[in-house]
Amino acid sequence: MRIATARGEPTLRMESGLERAFLCARVAAENKGRDIVVLDMRKVTVLYDFFVLATGSSRRQIHTIAEEIDAALHAEGDTRLGIEGYEASKWVVQDYGDVVVHVFNEEARAFYALEDLWADAPKLDWERG
Repeated sequence: MRIATARGEPTLRMESGLERAFLCARVAAENKGRDIVVLDMRKVTVLYDFFVLATGSSRRQIHTIAEEIDAALHAEGDTRLGIEGYEASKWVVQDYGDVVVHVFNEEARAFYALEDLWADAPKLDWERG
């Protein structure tokens, strides 16, 4: 799909939420995120299609992962709809409509245990996808 940028230049936008979720996972891995999981939420909730979960080891790393994911999606023509938790940096949530990215510190990841909460959602093999 071609869309126009703010300067009117056409750019390609990734069609699939799955492709974008896998891109987010790869960017998190490139920035040394750990325990990266992509959950397929399509049969579990109507709100989102995919969750991307990653763990960072420091405030700086959590910020870097979140910023690099946003830059990668922006380069694909995507726009972040919202972000929460950036200042506290324990759990940063970025909303891209059908894809939601969660970047946690270790304690928040263990406490909220989204993989357990959404245990019905299949885990996707983003490294091979």
